[in-house]
Amino acid sequence: MWGRSRWAFLAVGAFLLAGCAGTGDARDRITPAPTAPTTVPADPAKGAVPVWFVGGTPAGDRLFREVRALRDGGPDGEPPDHVGTAVTAVLEGRTDDPDHRTDWPEGVRLRSPVTHGNGVLTVDLAVAGPLPGPAGLALQQLVYTVQSAAGSTDPVRVLVGGEPASSLLGEPVDAPLTAADPYRVRALVEIDDPVDGVRVASPVVLSGEAAVVEATLLWEVRDDAREVVRAGVTSTTEGQTFAPFRLEIPLPPGDYTVVVSEDDPSGGAGRPPMSDSVRLSVR
Repeated sequence: MWGRSRWAFLAVGAFLLAGCAGTGDARDRITPAPTAPTTVPADPAKGAVPVWFVGGTPAGDRLFREVRALRDGGPDGEPPDHVGTAVTAVLEGRTDDPDHRTDWPEGVRLRSPVTHGNGVLTVDLAVAGPLPGPAGLALQQLVYTVQSAAGSTDPVRVLVGGEPASSLLGEPVDAPLTAADPYRVRALVEIDDPVDGVRVASPVVLSGEAAVVEATLLWEVRDDAREVVRAGVTSTTEGQTFAPFRLEIPLPPGDYTVVVSEDDPSGGAGRPPMSDSVRLSVR
């Protein structure tokens, strides 16, 4: 696990740097298309719920958000349990991206629906046998997912078998859990749409969220031979904080990987830039 306090210091220092690296004449500058809201709340009417998984970055493992479609309704025509759907996806590792994973081991499931009352979100888990530790980012996966799906920042109480537990996966859970500092646990660049492996029409429309210096994002498109066929610069709606981005890239039919990454104002003196990528086919 990377040194969180050290990275937090470096991240703050990087955000204070003025200016950013030049892009050069070889890059296309794309004017950002209209953006979505900064956060992606659960929207049962549109069948969307945020789910958080773990992926590797140059700063160590971080949380990546996937916006998940709700497919199943409840019994007797009840609306879908979007919080339960999101938590189950985390516990079972139902990621849409092969670069992502869950830090939850097998043998844990949701025992009953998540409840929300008295300023606390309560998750009751059923655990089959002794579980390994340490937790990695498992508990933060759960907290971020429950809060995102419930549309609340209230802390998350974790029960095991209907009873309070002192610890789970080697971490204390005797008090309600709060979301950790996003600059320390979230990937600083995330592509929300499209999902990995889809077929899309041209122009390819990408949207996501990033926290980058001077709101500057770099992007490039690689073909199936991993050659860069297009590259450019776009921006988030605001710098030095998590803010949305959206861009359109015209591409001929073929198979591609699109990579979106931070700029590097340090000129290589700091850690490598964080990035996110999506593999897709243009029809």
